[in-house]
Amino acid sequence: MNGSRAGEDTPELGNGDGNEPYVGMEFDSEDAAKKFYDEYARRVGFKMRIDQCRRSEVDKTIISRRLSCNKEGYYTKSKNQFGQVRKQHTSSRQGCNAMMLARVNKFGKWVVTRFEKEHTHPLAISQGDCKEGKIQALTAELKLQDGLIKFYREHLSTFLGDIEQQTQVLSAKIQVAVNNMRELETKY
Repeated sequence: MNGSRAGEDTPELGNGDGNEPYVGMEFDSEDAAKKFYDEYARRVGFKMRIDQCRRSEVDKTIISRRLSCNKEGYYTKSKNQFGQVRKQHTSSRQGCNAMMLARVNKFGKWVVTRFEKEHTHPLAISQGDCKEGKIQALTAELKLQDGLIKFYREHLSTFLGDIEQQTQVLSAKIQVAVNNMRELETKY
């Protein structure tokens, strides 16, 4: 229909460069949305996870779908049907919030209603754009490290403030003890 419509086979993209999803982008089907986000994920340097869906209460058809980075969320230990914890394995999940949410509108088109671009981890380097990929990965890692530095700085500042406060309390108690000792010495 308009420039913000993406077809099933050949996405016709609006919003500038046409290489990333945006709120309002339309697809003819859920599969077209999945295909586009998967191609976008590969191009940018992450893997797509087909995440949550919401079904119609009337006919149980899927009316919204969340597609996310495969490092979304955190791994939780799960139990089998007998209550035993499953075999431990390493997890690739790092709490990443990058995702695209698409819903069916009243015309039957799938529309992007939410798009989170930022990842909380370095992205993989694509073969075609090695230098730029390295820069993106290093920039993402730098942002992550800056966040950690800020976190540790705040906690260290709080810790040092607590130490200063306890030092003052302890100094006051020592002064009281010294004064009491002097007072006792003068009496005897």
